[in-house]
Amino acid sequence: MRITHISTHVVGTPWRNLTYVQVHTDEGITGVGETRMLGHTDALLGYLKEAEQNHIRGSDPFAVEDLVRRMKYGDFGRAGEIVMSGIAVVETACWDIKGKALGVPVWQLLGGAVTDRVKAYANGWYTTERTPEAYHKAARRVIERGYRALKIDPFGTGHYELDHQETLYAVSLIEAVRDAIGPDAELMLEMHGRFSPATAVRLAKEMAPFQPAWLEEPCPPENLKALKKVAEKVDLPVATGERIHDRIEFRELFESQAADILQPDVGHLGGIWETRKLAATAESHYMLVAPHNVGGSVLTAASLQLGFTTPNFKILEHFNDFADAEIKKVVKGAPQVDPVDGCFHRSDAPGLGVELDVDAAAEFPQQRAHFDLWAEGWEKRNPEGER
Repeated sequence: MRITHISTHVVGTPWRNLTYVQVHTDEGITGVGETRMLGHTDALLGYLKEAEQNHIRGSDPFAVEDLVRRMKYGDFGRAGEIVMSGIAVVETACWDIKGKALGVPVWQLLGGAVTDRVKAYANGWYTTERTPEAYHKAARRVIERGYRALKIDPFGTGHYELDHQETLYAVSLIEAVRDAIGPDAELMLEMHGRFSPATAVRLAKEMAPFQPAWLEEPCPPENLKALKKVAEKVDLPVATGERIHDRIEFRELFESQAADILQPDVGHLGGIWETRKLAATAESHYMLVAPHNVGGSVLTAASLQLGFTTPNFKILEHFNDFADAEIKKVVKGAPQVDPVDGCFHRSDAPGLGVELDVDAAAEFPQQRAHFDLWAEGWEKRNPEGER
């Protein structure tokens, strides 16, 4: 079997563009992969066009390791976000092809399942009026859907610092959310890498009474010494990793022990197998894995193949129930959260178990997407249900 060509399909939403890639073969089997870019979609498409000519066309889709190696190192450049994301969509599609050709799910090809379910946590649910009352109501709706975990960034436009008044308001928001979801649901605390170590430590202590499951990106991720400083001063687990795009670049994070939970993005780290390798290394350092997943349903399906086979897999982020109401029809067979236990249940469907509806995708053309969660008035421009 050989790859004959690839086709790209960009699905636009107001705040991000989803890039789907179909990999076609000479035996008529087509696989699909996905990534999500913020402001770099055209650059990704340009890279994929060149990579198709230089590395992809004529390759054996079963030889995933070789194809990734050539795409990563074959042009003698340093692989950054764009290259690793391009690798990820093609690599994921190749796993999909392999599973379909052999009639088995991808998780079976990765060594077999260690669990029959993966817990989900909701994100994207709080694009509503930024008041305790509105957040309480929105959080209740999350629990009513069956979720037993959710994530929130309550810090408004804070950057590096957060003054006393803003801190009190952030506390009022998270207090409302905790009251809405009860004591048993997990509550993840997002900081988006915006604060100085001192501010992050102070805020973590303010939030501690509400029992956050983790503190995510408390300070800019480029400085691991700053991250370690925070980790040493707080009692909460620290999570990070979504903005690291090469498995090798996690080495210093392992050595410093500055995080407890790693959040690689399958769509940016080079795909399923690269992320599985990272998870195995994390296991040897007693770290958990909870992938960053703010893409569409194909990325969710790919991340779940990893989750079903990974002993140290904690939980999977899920946006598709909240940010993607309009575009759900783009992916057939999209994974769904069970309304009873808040988990994704294992599927035996071949490959990733999903299919891209090209005609439906064409209904949502690429947009000049804008993501500025902390700008004043963002909630008014993006009221709930208008995404």
